[in-house]
Amino acid sequence: MSNLDSFKEYLSKEKNYSIHTINAYIKDVLEFNDFLEVSCGIKLEETQYVFVRNWIVSLVDAGIANKSINRKISSLKSFFKFLLKVKVISVNPLVKHKSLKVSKKVQVSFSEKEISDLFDFNDFPNDFDGIRDRLVVEIFYGTGIRKSELIELQLHHVDFELNQIKVLGKRNKERVIPILLSTKKLILEYLNFRNKLDIIKDDKVLILSKKGNKLSQSFVYRLINYYFSSVSQKVKKSPHVLRHTFATHLLNNGADLNSVKELLGHASLSSTQIYTHSSLAELQKVYKETHPRG
Repeated sequence: MSNLDSFKEYLSKEKNYSIHTINAYIKDVLEFNDFLEVSCGIKLEETQYVFVRNWIVSLVDAGIANKSINRKISSLKSFFKFLLKVKVISVNPLVKHKSLKVSKKVQVSFSEKEISDLFDFNDFPNDFDGIRDRLVVEIFYGTGIRKSELIELQLHHVDFELNQIKVLGKRNKERVIPILLSTKKLILEYLNFRNKLDIIKDDKVLILSKKGNKLSQSFVYRLINYYFSSVSQKVKKSPHVLRHTFATHLLNNGADLNSVKELLGHASLSSTQIYTHSSLAELQKVYKETHPRG
């Protein structure tokens, strides 16, 4: 077994990464390996930091964004840490590497009015598709879960007695999130329609297509974009914007950062703090409008 195959097995069995994440790691390492073969004529295990730096320069020259470059280098870091762990190398060539600076973009969330308009004035059809679509929107806005987490929600993850759902997040980390009574009611209404489907191919999955299949990533994105196009002029209308909206509205209405961090399933507060930018903007607006000397 090659070192790359061993690394892949390590990511799967010991780190419990998803197949999507594993493939991304391997793709980045292979890309660097191709660079080494063409420009240096050496093997991955013989890498020195100067070669990594040369690769970074070539990526910058090719117009690759710093954020994407940092992700690629993060994959390399993990690979060389693994080689160090299994004693294939004695020194990690990336041990002193510092990530490239990335400008933080402030996410633009939906306003509370846009959310209200969607639920109050959008005519969701009273059939399987309509109830299912409304449920998708409600779960995103009511829980802040990721698109992949919604797609993988299982029937048994819903606790109707405690009004909560269990979510399997990144690295298979579980978290429990409360659900609104309106969401619980909508789930039950949706299940009545779901039970009448002719064929259910993925019977463990909560939210299905009309053909009884698990929803695709592209379908969920199109669904959110379609419904929010009727109430919002924002350029980006996606499940991630709804996740951001969930966090922003909680913070705007007094939730503390640690609570939002737990609900979102972030490993550290630094990941959650990006959502405070828009909350601060709202706070500044209120301050200017209400302070006597504003």
